[in-house]
Amino acid sequence: MRFLTNSVAETQALGSRLAAQLEPGDVLLLLGDMGAGKSELTRGIARGLGVKGYVTSPTFTILQLHEDGRMPLYHFDWYRLSDAEELYELSMDEYLYGDGVSVIEWPSRAEEVIPESYLQVELIPLGDEERAVELTPVGDFHPINEAALLPEGEA
Repeated sequence: MRFLTNSVAETQALGSRLAAQLEPGDVLLLLGDMGAGKSELTRGIARGLGVKGYVTSPTFTILQLHEDGRMPLYHFDWYRLSDAEELYELSMDEYLYGDGVSVIEWPSRAEEVIPESYLQVELIPLGDEERAVELTPVGDFHPINEAALLPEGEA
């Protein structure tokens, strides 16, 4: 599935619509270069889950927990990991396989801990604010209703 967004607000709105289809235990791997929109999409997912506070990129903490929505959001940023062992030392696998949604930026830093089932989300900048967002379910990730991800009036 491929979607186009033309602004930060549209990228966040897509994330919010996606959140409505997420289930406890879901893992989303966000792919894209620096500035591709990964954190903006995550902000939208957080809003769609009912998270009230500001959602920052967890670059310096590896994990930001948001537990005030309809289910927990575990926002990982693995950019600064030296290896996957760091995640085990911090008991991060408990979150990754927990009762919330795990959104992981820079998953290539610890590929060996990625579950068999996940939603791959690739963000591709096409211009200053334009993005292509490609969703690819992997393994037995539950079906995503593509029509429900379109902006209202486009379905």
